[in-house]
Amino acid sequence: MLLVAAVILASLPTLTSGQTPAPAKKPPAGPPSPQSTHNPILLLAVGNNPIWSLRIGQKGPERLDRIGYPPIPLEPSDVTHETAADSWTYHAKDSATGAVIAVHLTREACNDATNDTLTPAPPPSGKYSFRVSVDHAQVGSLKGCARIAADLFPKINNQPDDEEDADKKKPPAPTVSNFKPPFAVAYLNSAGNVVLSRGATKKIVTQAGTDLALSHDGKKLLYTRADSRSSPDRTIVLYDFDSGKSLDLVHGLVRQAFWSPGDDRIAFLKALDNSWQVWSFPAGNPESAASFSPQPVNALDGWIDNHTILATDMLNAYWFSEETLPQAVALKDIYGPSFQITSSDTIRVNPINSDLLLISADYLSAPAGAPVDSAGLAASFFLYELRSKRRVILCPPDQSGRTAEWSRDGLQVFFTGTDSSHRPIIYRIFWDSMGLQRSLNGSNYVVGQ
Repeated sequence: MLLVAAVILASLPTLTSGQTPAPAKKPPAGPPSPQSTHNPILLLAVGNNPIWSLRIGQKGPERLDRIGYPPIPLEPSDVTHETAADSWTYHAKDSATGAVIAVHLTREACNDATNDTLTPAPPPSGKYSFRVSVDHAQVGSLKGCARIAADLFPKINNQPDDEEDADKKKPPAPTVSNFKPPFAVAYLNSAGNVVLSRGATKKIVTQAGTDLALSHDGKKLLYTRADSRSSPDRTIVLYDFDSGKSLDLVHGLVRQAFWSPGDDRIAFLKALDNSWQVWSFPAGNPESAASFSPQPVNALDGWIDNHTILATDMLNAYWFSEETLPQAVALKDIYGPSFQITSSDTIRVNPINSDLLLISADYLSAPAGAPVDSAGLAASFFLYELRSKRRVILCPPDQSGRTAEWSRDGLQVFFTGTDSSHRPIIYRIFWDSMGLQRSLNGSNYVVGQ
């Protein structure tokens, strides 16, 4: 005991004679402890009807995914924490359209989500720790559940801070990985010949043709042949890949033939009484061609399903159906303020989601840096969602884009652009504007299989 006391006394500071200890100074008061506005972080929210998912990273909402639509990249903003209710409201905006988004998160057991398909082993029903609602100014309101999912987020390319130069150089993480390159396609080569390609085999179908449409098995090609330079008459021709033979189907003032989804019917435009109308016939019986709709139109844009056809005039897009009354949507609502309506525009319906349209059109005024043709027009293409009215330009800003077409999987878009020598080039881009790739020399590319 005496030894321990001696050690303690030896460790104390020595006081000289006559000194008294100075009073201890209180440390200055520091700022109040910061309250985290991003807690919890690294969340995955999911919901049903429709199926959707939302990723919330360290800075807030990063990406909204919906079945049948391209992912929506988000720009996180502020977060408010309601301590009493143990809830958070995240604010963000749609990076493509600027639409405002609010995500309300509450710590509460939730069992409304049954489609967490982003991980091999999603939590069982009732194991979600949060209830979530998403309000997108265009898409609408979505409700579901959320869970902490830190295991997913190392794979996500969050927005880097300004000082993270090394991370800035990294390419964005791909969002499309399950696409299938087309096996059977048709296009016009650099000489203007019609080419049908299946795998490694390519055949020149004819020296000239327009309005290419390839069957879903990629073996039968429809095209329009001009019969004479002095006559407006044309012929819709069927070419068979296996036999290498061509068959004239219908003749006269006809154009723009399309296969039905089952390849058992063909729709086309026929001129009557100084206007174009939609006609159709069974694929093996062109002699039985009959009117599908008497409505005058300018362009045929394909089949929606086995009973519905999409066509346009200079004012409206029309959904003609054998089962219901025709429906119309004003083109000015689809095109918005940036694009002009012309008879050469094309509208293509996504093969996996009829609500999603792909429109090829010219800008009303060419954006800075956009290439223009000899007439001063800048060609582009964009996506439009009929229900939400969400419009997103898909064409790269430094490229022209005409006759954009979907792949059969609905994830890829093929379009005609140009190279530095102004030669027509076919490019591919994913529906989320990623993965731009030069495919081949040519134009008017269509996909069969």
